[in-house]
Amino acid sequence: MAFSSQLLVHFGLLLILLHLQLHHLFIGVSAATLSITTDTEALISFKSQLRNDTLNHLSSWNQNSSPCNWTGVQCDRLGQRVTALELSGLGLSGHLSPYIGNLSSLQFLQLQNNQLIGLIPDQIGNLFSLRVLNMSFNMLEGKLPSNITHLNELQILDLSSNKIVSKIPEGISSLKKLQALKLGRNSLYGAIPASLGNISSLKNISFGTNFLSGSIPSDLGRLHDLIELDIILNNLNGTVPPVIYNLSSLVNFALAGNSLWGEIPQNVGHKFQKLIVFNICFNYFTGRIPGSLHNITNIQVIRMRSNLYEGTLPPGLGNLPFLRMYDTSYNRIVSSGVRDLDFITSLTNSTHLKFLAIEGNMLEGEIPETIGNLSKDLTNLYLGRNRFSGSIPTSIGRLSGLGVLNISYNSISGEIPHELGQLAELQELSLAGNEISGVIPDSLGNLLKLNLIDLSRNKLVGRIPTSFGNLQSLLYMDLSSNQLNESIPMEILNLPTLSNVLNLSMNSLSGPIPQIGRLSGVASIDFSSNQLDGDIPSSFSNCLSLENLFLTRNQLSGSIPKSLGEVRGLETLDLSSNQLSGTIPVELQNLQVLRLLNLSYNDLEGAIPSGRVFQNLSAVHLEGNGNLCLQSPCVNRGEGRRNVRHYIIVAVAVALVLCLTIGSILYIKSRKVKVSSSSEQLKPLAVMISYDELRLATEEFNQENLLGVGSFGSVYKGNLSYGTTVAVKVLDTLRTGSLKSFFAECEAMKNSRHRNLVKIITSCSSVDFKNNDFLALVYEYQCNGSLEDWIKGKRKHANGNGLNLMERLNIAIDVACALEYLHNDSEIPVVHCDLKPSNILLDADLTAKVGDFGLARLLIQRSTNQVSISSSRVLRGSIGYIPPEYGWGEKACTAGDVYSFGIVLLELFSGKSPTDEFFTGGLGIRRWVHSAFKEKTMEAIDPELVSLISHDDPSEGPNNVQVYCVDAILGVAISCTADNPDERIGIRDAVLQLKASRDSFESL
Repeated sequence: MAFSSQLLVHFGLLLILLHLQLHHLFIGVSAATLSITTDTEALISFKSQLRNDTLNHLSSWNQNSSPCNWTGVQCDRLGQRVTALELSGLGLSGHLSPYIGNLSSLQFLQLQNNQLIGLIPDQIGNLFSLRVLNMSFNMLEGKLPSNITHLNELQILDLSSNKIVSKIPEGISSLKKLQALKLGRNSLYGAIPASLGNISSLKNISFGTNFLSGSIPSDLGRLHDLIELDIILNNLNGTVPPVIYNLSSLVNFALAGNSLWGEIPQNVGHKFQKLIVFNICFNYFTGRIPGSLHNITNIQVIRMRSNLYEGTLPPGLGNLPFLRMYDTSYNRIVSSGVRDLDFITSLTNSTHLKFLAIEGNMLEGEIPETIGNLSKDLTNLYLGRNRFSGSIPTSIGRLSGLGVLNISYNSISGEIPHELGQLAELQELSLAGNEISGVIPDSLGNLLKLNLIDLSRNKLVGRIPTSFGNLQSLLYMDLSSNQLNESIPMEILNLPTLSNVLNLSMNSLSGPIPQIGRLSGVASIDFSSNQLDGDIPSSFSNCLSLENLFLTRNQLSGSIPKSLGEVRGLETLDLSSNQLSGTIPVELQNLQVLRLLNLSYNDLEGAIPSGRVFQNLSAVHLEGNGNLCLQSPCVNRGEGRRNVRHYIIVAVAVALVLCLTIGSILYIKSRKVKVSSSSEQLKPLAVMISYDELRLATEEFNQENLLGVGSFGSVYKGNLSYGTTVAVKVLDTLRTGSLKSFFAECEAMKNSRHRNLVKIITSCSSVDFKNNDFLALVYEYQCNGSLEDWIKGKRKHANGNGLNLMERLNIAIDVACALEYLHNDSEIPVVHCDLKPSNILLDADLTAKVGDFGLARLLIQRSTNQVSISSSRVLRGSIGYIPPEYGWGEKACTAGDVYSFGIVLLELFSGKSPTDEFFTGGLGIRRWVHSAFKEKTMEAIDPELVSLISHDDPSEGPNNVQVYCVDAILGVAISCTADNPDERIGIRDAVLQLKASRDSFESL
């Protein structure tokens, strides 16, 4: 009985234990069910935010099945939680759902290579188990979520190639397990956090193509496992901290496209023995190229383009068997000895070489025949803009993989080797700017993949090969400035792909222009300065994309085809200096975007059309056509023709005066042309000036009267017959861009009127004694010359002193006021684009006046943004004064002028030009002054100015108010020259701060 009782007790305890285990089991199942349900709902919410037309790959995402079976979804072993979401490259588009933060067990989130948009939700910071976060190559925007620094398990963070605008948070250092940080190709700004040096596990840093500023933190030198340091295309400055060169684990060292300076250590190759990529292009590094780089046996890429390196190329290039790219272009590399070009022969050992660029240096001698022994994999060979002589080696024809061959702008002579026709893969051939003679070989017609051929500025003779008709991939052809003769082959006018330039100008081509065939996409045709005759083909109307047509200086006859009025995109039409007859087709009025119409020096007759472009006489040149008149029918053809011819010359100049005169000294009685009813006699609207008057005023443009030479012409001092002293700017009409400069100045000054702008008195549009076009602008003469003369000490006061502090400050305020007027108060805002001391003139009272608007741009307002009327991305301005954003193709804007003004201000008070030889190693005037700012200000100031602002006793030095004044002025300059245009002050604020400094100084 006792035994049975014990048995019952044990049995009861067993049942209790079994019950408890079953209870816990059911509770666990329930919890797991709730968790997978939460993950399912989060994923369905994620899907709901995506566009329906991109969901084909997510068709398996159905609530009736477990998410563990869905495309791109992975769960843990028990299927209780989602641990990975891998949806890369599926073309998904839409927003990221904030419910993604509910996937609390997620370890891998990979959404790269899609089209996701919008913000990164803050809920990402709830994924505390996340190890990999990769959302690169999308279109995500906004800031980095601040709580992303809470993801303590994160090993890879890749948000590259998005539209994120943010600073890199200092708290990023809390991610102690991070190995790869990739944020390149966004819009990050601010400094690189020094705290990154605390993440000892970090192996990859990729911040390229952003707007990061400041210097490279020396703290990065603590990352002893770092493999990749990619910070290309930012706004970083300063020197590279020496400790960086101790990172012996580096494989990719990429600093290109910043403002870094100093010398790379000569032993860098011994430190970076594992290096594969060495890229420091587009900086200001100085010294000699480190020879130790040529000892890194496994290196594949060496890029040092556009720095300030000097000396010869070091030996050892034969030691690099795996080298794929070698680029030392645009430095100051020389070759002085007979064997200094042996490095080309050494590179034959680099059997994987694909890219070789040594252009833009000072290399001399003959290109060796051994160049043909380079790698068969070589695709790009850039040898241009050096001092190579001799002939083109025929061995180049053996480089069968070559896609680009550029030997332009050297002193190469001899003939073009027919062996170049063997380069079947060639896409670009540029031999321009040499002394190459002989005929163009027919074999070049075998280059069926050629996109560009530029043989301009040589001494080539003979005909244009008809075999060029085989170049069915050609986009660009320039054969100008040679001695080619015979006729234009019809074959080259049937190239359907030719969409950029066809330039045959300045040769001796003869015969008629063939009918245009299939050039429907070409943008520019230039047949000027040849001996072409016959009619202008009506088939030019087939060129539907044509923007520029130059046929000037030929012997073309017949009438102007009406069909030219069908080329609606035409911006420039120059038919001048031919033998064209008949009337001006009224159809030319249909050319809505035409900016320049030059029909001068022909035999045109009849009435001048009055619509569109003909209403803007500054854009139309009709001089030299004595039989034109204003109204139809023309009457009194004898006297009337002479008067009309006189009017056409005068009226064009008058129109320019109306555009240019500010505070005009001319009295304009009426804007309407008055025509005599009896004789159709035309009366000039204003007193004009002739070529002869300017010739006499300048004493035959005597060099002793030369005041200066600019980009588009020369300026002379002149004395007019009625006693007025003027400055005469004579434009070089043969120089590319001179007419655009002329019209830019016209438009910029059209409605501008301010005491600090140089006044333009009148203009001259005529011909010189050689019957060449003559254009000139006549300005007020400023007796105290340019600000540049005073800064450089070429001008001084009668007592031998230069400009004192108050004079310099007043000049700075004058210039700032001129810019403030142009930017904010002019009828149409104007951007000067070329502000520098030589364009700032001083009158008898040292009042500063801004001049030379040849590069100016008008702005139109669209909501709060300033938009340039011009779409041109050409770099505008003068070296040293150009804002950094213009170098990357940004349009002209007022912030660019502010930057240039800041540089002028620094130069005015330091006495040093931004291009001074003092600034070596990329130091730069801004960095130099900034380093002294607030601490050793007076060390950066013009020594002459320091002596002028001292007390009567020079040993006492400047007083506190004077130093404060100088500090304030330099502070304005520093604020104007920030690398990021958004961080610069406006010109109105600059004026206010400078005037406040003047008030402080006057209180002395």
